[in-house]
Amino acid sequence: MENLVDEAAPQFKLPDHEYHRLEIDKAAEEEDDNPIEEVRLTVPITDDPTQTVLTFRTWTLGMAACILLSFVNQFFQYRSNQLSIDSVTIQILVLPIGKFMAAKLPKKQISIPFTKWSFSLNPGPFSMKEHVLITIFANCGAGGVDAVNVITIIKAFYQTGLHPVAAMLLAQTTQLLGYGWAGMLRKFLVDSPYMWWPETLVQVTLFMTLHEKEKRKEGELTRLQFFAIVFVASFAYYIFPAHFFPSLSALSFVCLIRKHSITAHQIGSGFEGLGIGSFGLDWTTVASFLGSPLVCPFKTIANTMVGFILFMYVLVPIAYWSNFREAKRFPIFSSNTFDEDGQTFNITRVLNEETFDLNRSEYDNYSKLYLSICFSFLYGLSFASLTAALTHFALFDGKNILKNWKKKTNAVKHKFSDVHTRIMKENYAVVPQWWFTVILVLSVALSLVAVEGFDHQLQLPWWGLLLACFIALIFTLPVGVVQATTEKV
Repeated sequence: MENLVDEAAPQFKLPDHEYHRLEIDKAAEEEDDNPIEEVRLTVPITDDPTQTVLTFRTWTLGMAACILLSFVNQFFQYRSNQLSIDSVTIQILVLPIGKFMAAKLPKKQISIPFTKWSFSLNPGPFSMKEHVLITIFANCGAGGVDAVNVITIIKAFYQTGLHPVAAMLLAQTTQLLGYGWAGMLRKFLVDSPYMWWPETLVQVTLFMTLHEKEKRKEGELTRLQFFAIVFVASFAYYIFPAHFFPSLSALSFVCLIRKHSITAHQIGSGFEGLGIGSFGLDWTTVASFLGSPLVCPFKTIANTMVGFILFMYVLVPIAYWSNFREAKRFPIFSSNTFDEDGQTFNITRVLNEETFDLNRSEYDNYSKLYLSICFSFLYGLSFASLTAALTHFALFDGKNILKNWKKKTNAVKHKFSDVHTRIMKENYAVVPQWWFTVILVLSVALSLVAVEGFDHQLQLPWWGLLLACFIALIFTLPVGVVQATTEKV
């Protein structure tokens, strides 16, 4: 029987050219695939280069969204009940506005005086690419500027101010430095198929839902209809815990049972304590843990939950109730600063009003500065997490990054690219690398002007600025890789 099989086997053998064709097809299929399953299931491998992109609608709606979100978010940041509007809100609201403009605006070409350029108020249907660019505009305004917090603190708490030009340079250069670093590292953080940015992937899914024409099956809902129902229901539900019954944000049975016990409040309070036995019916309470749990990968949620339990339910209680470093003198959970008597630290007593720096003799005569035990550990773990990002990057991604670094700049052909990167490289002009280099160099130069000029109001020496840039150079890639693969740092 074995001989018969061996003799019969050759007649089933494919010709050499057929084997070669199958190998080519298999290689092509693998080449057009992304190594991340979530990306393969979400992002299509097709593209329409004819879709409109930079149009009158893009610039008008994009600039308006950026200005509106930057103003609203900064305005409400100073309120007790803060309100934050993210780019997803604009992503939803701008769709009917864009389609309305596509339906009503005239299509006539408008010439720009003294130039050969012209544009149309209505170049055609409102495209997904216009929608994406408008959302990117909105996202730039929604994030806010961290340097504004520095300006605010100087004005509100220290009762002084910065020169307007110095304040403007501080705000602009800190933002542009980030763009410079990101542009210099885009080969690793953007072009690499292993950097998949989970939160961005969710927005891609939403874009597909809003723009794809899906035929409704009998007895079922389309993705857009399901999204509309969930959107309206979640908005209606949010009214109750946010406005009518704020107590729904943190219900604590421990506090209800022992209303007058300080220890019970330290253990059970969801606002000022450990939150044991406390739970919330407010979605913002759930999302405040790590952002939306629907966005983060499970391993991120699990790792964070384990760390949270060890930190809040093991480390902090042991340190507090063992009176480590006299922890019981201060609240178990507070972001305030305290003096040795447990009172709020009086900053004005140790501040030199003329030079606006620390008065060492007054500080020695007054008190050391103390933090709550939870806040102290939080500071320490924040620094530890930066070191952990370096080690995680070196152990899990260092080898691939090093190989990628040695490759030629043409990322279309080497194995670290995927179908989406190749489509972009082949059909669209790449932003020159020297643009980002110029932004980075100019930002550093203007930063030096800001710290060395204006009577040294920023109180940062030139070497301190260069040291800060060097630290950013070290941490941008590792932290970016961790965030691109886990969504959180």
